[in-house]
Amino acid sequence: MSSNGERAVWGSKFGFLMAAIGSAVGLGNIWRFSYMTYDNGGGAFLVPYLVALLLAGMPLIILEFSLGHKEKGSSPLAFTKQGRKWEVIGWWMPTVATIGIQLFYSIVIAWCLKYFIFSFTLAWGNNAGDFFINDFLHRSSGPMDIGGINWSILICSFIVWAVIWFICFKEVNHGIEKACSIFMPLLFILTTILVCWSLTLDGAMDGIKQYLYPDWDKLVTVKPWVDAFGQIFFTLSLGFGIMITYASYLPKKTDIVSSALWTAVANCSYSLFAGLAVFGTLGFMAAKKGVPVAEVAEGGPGLAFVVYPEAISNLPFGNEWFGAAFFLALVIAGLSSAVSLIEAFVCSLTDKFKLSRTTVVSVICIIGFTISSIFTTNAGLYILDIVDHFVTNYALVLGGLLECLFVGWVVKAQVVRDHVNSVGTRRLLVIWDICIKYITPIILLTILINTINADYLKPYEGYAQNALWLYGGGMLLLTLVLAISFSLFKWKKPKPAHIPDDEQLLT
Repeated sequence: MSSNGERAVWGSKFGFLMAAIGSAVGLGNIWRFSYMTYDNGGGAFLVPYLVALLLAGMPLIILEFSLGHKEKGSSPLAFTKQGRKWEVIGWWMPTVATIGIQLFYSIVIAWCLKYFIFSFTLAWGNNAGDFFINDFLHRSSGPMDIGGINWSILICSFIVWAVIWFICFKEVNHGIEKACSIFMPLLFILTTILVCWSLTLDGAMDGIKQYLYPDWDKLVTVKPWVDAFGQIFFTLSLGFGIMITYASYLPKKTDIVSSALWTAVANCSYSLFAGLAVFGTLGFMAAKKGVPVAEVAEGGPGLAFVVYPEAISNLPFGNEWFGAAFFLALVIAGLSSAVSLIEAFVCSLTDKFKLSRTTVVSVICIIGFTISSIFTTNAGLYILDIVDHFVTNYALVLGGLLECLFVGWVVKAQVVRDHVNSVGTRRLLVIWDICIKYITPIILLTILINTINADYLKPYEGYAQNALWLYGGGMLLLTLVLAISFSLFKWKKPKPAHIPDDEQLLT
């Protein structure tokens, strides 16, 4: 980024797109998308996923880009400019990103880093599932059986947080923009190698059929639809405040619609493309074991750490290098998103309190590393699964719903659309107003009610209610308390050159 005398701007459109795509494309596209697709019947999941992209993903990413560009601020500042009573919604989003997601996300990156090291010796041996659960995680009997800390994961977590700190500590033109401009092309190259390699494996086509051909019976249940909308929010970084923050650094004249659509399409295309590698490998494993693809592995968050290591061990040649390439791709994908999760929160704090960026980044990373250690315990996998469920199906969907209502009815969708059309060449059509005011909110509210009802009738994954509400409900409550607390402080008056048009709201 470069300074324009008032607020920094991106050095180039390419740098902005790489940062936005880098935030969207992450572990969610390989790690999370793969096990969501596997758990929901392979190709059957792609139908609600694409519906969610069209009815929620694209309208909301345009909304967030537009709001950030129009108000020239992080999400708390953007909401505050319409009145102090709306500020708490602006704080909800970056707080969810940091408290709800980054804490466990950093641990998954740490797993990937450790497995990158394991790849050079194929340390998982002949039973990758048993190695991951027992030898690596030392998984306890349940979420309430915390056990001890896994020191090797804690050390890898420290390294991950140190890298995040180093990238975010620097000004954004030296940190995030440059890092993503390197990370994203490298990630796409590595993924292409993985896909091409996996498709040459014996039985790969059976896995691809499982991936691309829907089991229509799955679509009559609620779960694939709930999971699909949650995945769209997770993978596009919607409801995090990230896209609002990034768009606030765009120059005055910019094609918002084009940038938003490029980001959404690139992200989801990458997910679908990377899925070929995962399901091609599952087909290979099924052929090896002589079982159907649907029965070849246990689903859930550990899928990538069981399926790929086991497949790598059975490759006829190049085992170590294939494994290293795969887990390096996961590390890079994770880091590109992790820095954006921190940046949204950092920008929110510096916008309001005029604190030193270096101080804020350092404090957040230290506190984040400390709290995230709960996921390095023997119960870490259980806690991660619970928190992930509550974040994606409650916190993010709620954030998206509130965004739609705010822009559609408070700011007015037509006002935002007129702004977009005045600064860019690609016009935003009136159908967007209808989506933001009616269609998307109704869908999100329906999803939220169904999720609450499902969890009430049958606790998620059979976990005890006390564990669900201790970790999942506790995380939501902590996020709400922090969001309210931040919103109660008065905005510090900026220097004269930085005073926004509605100074009276901030002072």
